[in-house]
Amino acid sequence: MVVKMGKYETISIKVSQELKEKMRKLGIKPSELLRKALEEEIRRRQVQEIKKEIQQLQETLGKIPTETVVQSIREDREHR
Repeated sequence: MVVKMGKYETISIKVSQELKEKMRKLGIKPSELLRKALEEEIRRRQVQEIKKEIQQLQETLGKIPTETVVQSIREDREHR
């Protein structure tokens, strides 16, 4: 269930009674823990996507001859 509240949304999950009781005994705040876990997972996946994009760009850029790169740089400098 997702409920919009301003800039925030509420996400509810179901856990076993045993797990909920253990969290209570240990003083674990599920909202704080889940928020941090989600943020960490999102960051991790974004890094994976960026690494994949970099690898694809390296493969593409590796196909461009050095002479072409040098010529493009010279032309760019001449037009400044």
